[in-house]
Amino acid sequence: MVMPIRDVKLDGAAGADAVGGRRPTAVAAPAAAAPELSDRPRRRTFTVGDKLRILAEIDRAPAGGTAVILRREGLYSSTLSDWRGLRDAGALGGLTSIKRGPKPAPRNPLTAELAQAKRENARLVRRLEHAEAIIAIQKKVAALLGLPLATSDSDDAS
Repeated sequence: MVMPIRDVKLDGAAGADAVGGRRPTAVAAPAAAAPELSDRPRRRTFTVGDKLRILAEIDRAPAGGTAVILRREGLYSSTLSDWRGLRDAGALGGLTSIKRGPKPAPRNPLTAELAQAKRENARLVRRLEHAEAIIAIQKKVAALLGLPLATSDSDDAS
């Protein structure tokens, strides 16, 4: 086998973009990747509405229309049969969107009653402090005027 003879440059071996036999010192930056392309491909996810819409559309499709819908949506028939099995088994929990993250604690039915009792207690404490302040002023006025006050046994104990 004979090797073909390649055309040899006589100007210099610097290349086509050489200037005066020397290559340029600046190197062109690589082309930036398109912003709409991600570095890593992501798996497609279908929402519950999409799954149910596709299933309903395929159920209404005439004979041979299923393949057209599957190609348009980019699905395999095995995915379609999985979705049908979930729907027919009544496992709609597999087709409903689930809120992610920590679940809220179940509400205690006594929480509202406790909050109301706390508000009532705070109101009564303020009213008691007000009444005690009035009684203290009355005692001081009676002492200034020299009027004797009737004392009860419960006041002497405190």
